[in-house]
Amino acid sequence: MRRAFQSVLLALAFSPLPAVAQDAPPTPIHSAPVAAPLLRTVPEPRDIAWAGGTMKLEVDATDTARRIINVKQTIPVSTSGPLTLLFPEWIPGNHAPRGQLEKLASLVITANGKPIEWQRDALNVYAFHISVPAGAASIVATFQFLAPTKSDQGRVNFTDSLINLQWFSVSLYPAGFYTRRIPVQANVTLPPNWTAATALRGTRTGNTISYDATDYETLIDSPLLAGRFSRTIDLGHDVALNVFADDPEQLLATPEQVALHKKLADEMISAFGARHFDHYDYLFSISETLGGIGVEHHRSSENGVGEGYFTKWADSLGDRDLLAHEFTHSWNGKYRSPAGLWTPDFSTPMQDDLLWVYEGQTQFWGYVLATRAGLLSKAEGLDAFAAIAARLDATRGREWRPVADTTRDPIISARRPKGWPSWERSEDYYNEGAMIWLEADAIIAKGTNGAKGLDDFAKAFFGVNDGDWGTLTYERQDVIDTLNSVYPYDWATFLRDRIDRTNKEVTKGGFTLGGYKLVYGETPNLEVAAYEKSAKTVDQRYGVGLVVGNDGDVKQVIWNSPAFRAGMIVGNKIVAINGTEYSGDGFRAAIKATSDKKAPLSFILKQDKQYRTITLDYSGGLRYPRLEKTGEGQTSLDRLLEARTGAAPTG
Repeated sequence: MRRAFQSVLLALAFSPLPAVAQDAPPTPIHSAPVAAPLLRTVPEPRDIAWAGGTMKLEVDATDTARRIINVKQTIPVSTSGPLTLLFPEWIPGNHAPRGQLEKLASLVITANGKPIEWQRDALNVYAFHISVPAGAASIVATFQFLAPTKSDQGRVNFTDSLINLQWFSVSLYPAGFYTRRIPVQANVTLPPNWTAATALRGTRTGNTISYDATDYETLIDSPLLAGRFSRTIDLGHDVALNVFADDPEQLLATPEQVALHKKLADEMISAFGARHFDHYDYLFSISETLGGIGVEHHRSSENGVGEGYFTKWADSLGDRDLLAHEFTHSWNGKYRSPAGLWTPDFSTPMQDDLLWVYEGQTQFWGYVLATRAGLLSKAEGLDAFAAIAARLDATRGREWRPVADTTRDPIISARRPKGWPSWERSEDYYNEGAMIWLEADAIIAKGTNGAKGLDDFAKAFFGVNDGDWGTLTYERQDVIDTLNSVYPYDWATFLRDRIDRTNKEVTKGGFTLGGYKLVYGETPNLEVAAYEKSAKTVDQRYGVGLVVGNDGDVKQVIWNSPAFRAGMIVGNKIVAINGTEYSGDGFRAAIKATSDKKAPLSFILKQDKQYRTITLDYSGGLRYPRLEKTGEGQTSLDRLLEARTGAAPTG
C-alpha cells in the first residue's frame, strides 16, 4: 500500500498544473451557523389549582433609612422534582413588562433548612428553576427588594415616612398555574406607629399586620400604602379615601372638600349603575418625597400627588381628575377588560390593542365625573377638553402614526423621555380616546334628541352583574354592538376612521355637535394657566411651537413649527430674547409683540458650551386654546357635564 501511494504522489508532482490567474482573490470563507431551536422550559399557565397549599409571604419594611425590604416566602409543595418560580414581569395597569427584577437581591432558597441551587432561565430571566428534594413539605425563599433611593433608579416608593408597597416587587409564584388558583397569605411588618391601608383585610399584632388569605392574583391587585401620618374619610357606598402625607398639615381637608369627594362617589355609582367591589379603598399620598402615581386596581387605586392638594386647592387643578379616573377603572379595565390585555399570570405578554377604550374612555369619564362632582368647575372641565384638543392638534406625528399604534407605546418606549414627542407620538390613546368618546356622546345625544348619551353605554357595558368583582373580557365588536344597542349608527366605521387611520387633526365633533368650537386667544385658559404655574413653564406649543421653562430650558419643540424650522431643539437654553435676558414674562411679551407682524423674534441659544443666535419667523402672537359656545341654551356638552345626583357642591 505504501509503494502504491508513493507512485501516485510522483505522478501528481510531474503533471501539468491548471492555469491560475495571478491576481485572483482568495475564495472568501463565511461561517454560517444554523439557529438552534429555542428550548422553552417555563411551564405555560393552566387553569388548575396549586396543590401545594397556601403560600406564606412575610415582608419586613422597617428599614426606612436604607430602603431595603426583606422578604421571606414559604411555598408548600406536594411533590418533589423540578419547580419553576416566577418574579412578576407583566404588571397590570402598566400595560407592559415593568417588573423591577433588577432590584431583587440576595435570593436564597432552602428546603428543610438546607440550601437548594437555583438557576435563572436562559430565555425568561424572570424565571428561576429549582429541584425540590424528596421529602420536603415546603421550600423557603428569602431575598431583598432594594427600593429606589433616588428617582433616577425608578419611582421612589419608600421614604422615611411613607411606603407604597407593591406585592409584585416582593414575591414569587410557581409557574404553570393561573395566578387566581394559587392561595397566599401575606404579613407585613411596619415601623412603629405607622398605619396602613389596602383593599386586603387583616388583623394587627404590634407592628405586624396579618392579612386574610386570598389568591395571588388578588394579592398583586391589592397594594398597600403606609406611613406615619394618615386619615381615612368615609365617602359612602363602602368607599374610603385613605390619605397619607409626610406632613400632617397636608391631611387637613375642609368640610367643603370632603363633600366634593363624597359627591364624586355618588356620581361614580350613578354613572355606572352597578358596583364591582365589596369595598373600595383609595390609597392617596400627598408627598414631595414619595413618587407620584396613578394606577388602578379592582378594589383600590394608588394615587400620589405633590403637597398642596387640600391646602392649596386653587393650585391643585391638574390633580383633581385623578381620583375620578382611577376609580372609573374599577369598572373600565378591571371588571370589563380587553380580552388580549387580561392574562392568566404575570409572565404572559399583554396585548394593548383596546387601550383607547380601557384608558381613553376612562380619561373621558375622569374629566366628566370630576366636573359633575364639583372637583372641577364646569369652566375648568371645558378648559381641560380645549387644552386636550389643542395639544393633540400640535402632535404632528398623527400624520404618520394612527391612534391604534400608540397603544403599543407602553411596551415600545416605557415612558422614557423623547426628543420629539410631537412627531414620535406617545400614549395618545388616553386623550385622543377621550375626544373620540366625547364625540360619541354627542352623536348619541343628537340622534336621540338628548334622551341618551354615553351614560347609557356605560350602564349597558360596565354596569352589568351588580356585585361581581371578577373580570368580564371583551373584544372590539362587543363595544360596537353595545353602542348600537344604545343608538344604531355606523360605529364600526366611526371607530376605524378615528382609531386605525391617520388624521391631521383630532376629531372635534364632541365640540361642534355639543354646541362649542375650539378657538385661540392671548389669555391662557384655566387648565393651561394651572399647568404653566405648576410646571414653571410657558406653553406656546399651539403657535410658535415651544414649551419653555421659566429658567429658559427648552422643554419641547413642536415638529415643523416655526421654532423647529429655525433649528431649535430640546436641550437648548434660551439666554436672551431680542437682546434682553430671558424670563418667562419676557418670553410671553416677545411672542405677543409678534402679532403686529413688525416685531422681530431673535434668540440667543446655549447648547452645551456653544452659543448661537437665531431669528425666528413668526407673527402669530400668543395662542392659548379655549372653547367658545355656538349653540343656543343648554347644549349636549352642557348636559354631559351636569351633575346627576343633585347640585354639585362648591369647594
